[in-house]
Amino acid sequence: MTGRVFLVVGPSGAGKDTLLAGAAAAEPRLHWARRVITRDSVAGGEPFEGVTESIFQERLQAGEFALHWQAHGLCYGVPVAELKPLEDGRDVLINGSRAAMTAALAAFPGLRVIQISAPLEVLADRLAARGRESHADIIARLQRANYALPEGVPAIEIRNDATPEKGVAKLIYALRA
Repeated sequence: MTGRVFLVVGPSGAGKDTLLAGAAAAEPRLHWARRVITRDSVAGGEPFEGVTESIFQERLQAGEFALHWQAHGLCYGVPVAELKPLEDGRDVLINGSRAAMTAALAAFPGLRVIQISAPLEVLADRLAARGRESHADIIARLQRANYALPEGVPAIEIRNDATPEKGVAKLIYALRA
């Protein structure tokens, strides 16, 4: 029995981490893939492994990542080991990037895409509240918020503009479909 791979995408501030954490806590069959990011581990947000750019590049060259991309001046990687739960029939959730969609589709046959969205004012409030980005960085992220998925990529759309509980319920419903 093998599980399914879900790529959860959406603009910064859409609430991907919150929804993924809630779904993974509520459903033991789900595995939220822990990413490697060239960001300080104390930066907050999702549970991730923070590394330097040189260590990331060494690991990339060693073939440790099933998927990798760059966004917002950072490198992101999903270690091959994070896909092991698929062998046990568990579904793997990847907090991904719309910019890495083509590579993800090639890497994971049968990939299912879930796109999380929220109104711009909600995104702005959430980005400001998390305190990781400067005002200029927030503006830049908001300008990229309407980045479309590549043409022909079917995605389940979730509008996350209510409570975290409602958003998590929407995500779990989508994952069960």
